[in-house]
Amino acid sequence: MTEIDLLGHALHSFCGMDRPNFDLSLSYWQTKQYGKGEFYNEYKNVCKHLGFILDGVFRTYYINDETTEEKNVFFFSKNQIVVSYKSFVNQTPCNYYTESMTDSSILYIHINNLTKLYAESHQWEKFGRLVAEKAFNIAMTRAEDFLFLSPEQRYLDLLEQHPDIFNNVPLYHIASYLGIQGPSLSRIRKRMIMK
Repeated sequence: MTEIDLLGHALHSFCGMDRPNFDLSLSYWQTKQYGKGEFYNEYKNVCKHLGFILDGVFRTYYINDETTEEKNVFFFSKNQIVVSYKSFVNQTPCNYYTESMTDSSILYIHINNLTKLYAESHQWEKFGRLVAEKAFNIAMTRAEDFLFLSPEQRYLDLLEQHPDIFNNVPLYHIASYLGIQGPSLSRIRKRMIMK
């Protein structure tokens, strides 16, 4: 299966997009490779692209002004969309960095081309609405997880969303995402292995 066919299949599964509507977008998608440590989007830059991850893992993080510590907010991995959504939709500077954690590749589309597709096709409009709903859901779930779930439950959710994360991301980044210290993460992992 080619990369573009993989994307077409993913969009069909995600929003029921059929081939004729998907074909409207074919000339707009471009491939980009990222080396480990390269940025998809940087702090204060405006995010102009929505990406579909073919391979690799990205993290979104901010830097605490007082401690200069990096705090991981989101991970994005294979077959997921990567975008700094608020910056993308509003075309305003982003409050975060989004960095490739591994050698990665994506297919991406520019916001101007996506906006054209929304005007041309109800199925593309539906795609835009569902991406918005998904982004909102991810952000709300993330906030509520810290209110209502234990670190162990957050760990299990992370594994469900990103099964290969421990093969690609250093443990201190995962601990930061979970809001815990490294030794706590080690204890959780040990308990999970013993179960």
